[in-house]
Amino acid sequence: MKTLARVLLLLLCSLAATGATADMEALRADTAFFADSSCSQLKTGVKPEALKGFQSELLKDVAAAMLLGRYDTTYRAAVYQAYPSPRALDKALKLGDGFSRYENITGMYLKAGEHVVFVGPTQGKEIVLLIPDWLYKPAEKSEGWGLRRQAVALDEGPNRIHVEKGGNAYISYYDDDAEAAPRITVHFVTGQVNGYFDITRHDNDDFNRLLDNAVSPILDARGRHIQVAYPVEWFNEYTRGKGVELIDAYDKILHHHYTLMGYVKYDKMPKNRMLARVNYHAYMFRDRDGVAYRGDKSTMRKVADPDNVTRGDACWGFCHEAGHVLQMRPQLTWGGMTEVSCNIFSMYTTQELGNESRLSRQKDYAKARKTIIEAEPKRSYLTAGVFERLVPFWQLHLYFSCHSQPDFYADVMEELRNRPHAGAGNESIRNQFQFIKVCCDVSKTDLTEFFEKWGFFWVGELTVKDYGTYHFKITQEMVDETKAYIASKNYKKPDEDITLIED
Repeated sequence: MKTLARVLLLLLCSLAATGATADMEALRADTAFFADSSCSQLKTGVKPEALKGFQSELLKDVAAAMLLGRYDTTYRAAVYQAYPSPRALDKALKLGDGFSRYENITGMYLKAGEHVVFVGPTQGKEIVLLIPDWLYKPAEKSEGWGLRRQAVALDEGPNRIHVEKGGNAYISYYDDDAEAAPRITVHFVTGQVNGYFDITRHDNDDFNRLLDNAVSPILDARGRHIQVAYPVEWFNEYTRGKGVELIDAYDKILHHHYTLMGYVKYDKMPKNRMLARVNYHAYMFRDRDGVAYRGDKSTMRKVADPDNVTRGDACWGFCHEAGHVLQMRPQLTWGGMTEVSCNIFSMYTTQELGNESRLSRQKDYAKARKTIIEAEPKRSYLTAGVFERLVPFWQLHLYFSCHSQPDFYADVMEELRNRPHAGAGNESIRNQFQFIKVCCDVSKTDLTEFFEKWGFFWVGELTVKDYGTYHFKITQEMVDETKAYIASKNYKKPDEDITLIED
């Protein structure tokens, strides 16, 4: 046992170091002592005497620690599940892009240099090791806002990895049929344990311990709907003792979003999470890697303190960026709607959390009526500002919420999910008319006059700039066909002028 104790002492040093001297053939040979290719568990019957037969010092040290019962696999050798791929999300939810690409947090920190990673049976599935540079600071604006990362494909068995820049490690494992995909064990023989916070398993004492023991400048935390990667520095200042409250605040926001979308009502809650991360380029934005916040004191105070996340600008900001992830394209995001349909979510969730109506505070109702309804000659709502464009969409929610249909948008979005879109690009305007029909069908209400007043039936050619240029040709035939469809249903008319409603 003295020999084993000595080996264990050496192990504590070697596993935190790199695997620069690891010989791949020796590693492969030594997998014979383990239950499978992940080398995360010894075969039944392996005794201390077997250590003499090991060819690699690295796995010999691992085996020695396992024999002593001192090898903690909590993070170092974990089992990872597949998450629905963008293709699967698009098929089920019409949302193919925007959820986290770093779902499988390992809790391991890999320093720059050589490392050894073992992978268990994959059944032919592809997995990739991701090491993002969360603290990347672009020297020039031309370098772009996007996150930099190293990606390394992992093979079953031993993998020797050269880490270019130290960072937290993640396993990218996405599949078109995630439920049927096998769980895969990944074993980080080298590297340091950083851990991560999981609201389903940890409390605030755990959160503080993770902060105190962090070896990485970034700590990962996740809830049921959210994943966060923020600097330990700001967690210590604004979140210490409040990790549960912070993640719960983000989860609440997204749960309200999912309620509006109909995911709660129709049992379609996504397994995938949304990611909020730090950046050093801009105050706040959303890209393919999630929602990014600037890593300075002023911004982090808003987004790392749970008392601020659900209030004011911080709340609106996250609601807005998350809304971009969830807005259906092109069915609720035809040309001219990119900065509009996302804010249906913002209005709903901020008010559910007790915030003041932004449309009321900015006096957008009066502005919208003046610039659209009262305009001469008549104009399309698409020619007004983005908040003025938002007014009619929000008024629909206000009216039907007060008329026993609080699930109006949940039902509308579910109906849109179940239909093919009506057109893309310059033809995306056809989705406007599909939306009108669905609103009438779902509510069993003739909304012709409402949409007429707001310029949805404006006829003519229109150029709209919206992260690209759209040239719309709105014909009288499109308008007449839509009005005839509604008239054929013999729906009741609203019992008040919805264009006058304000919150």
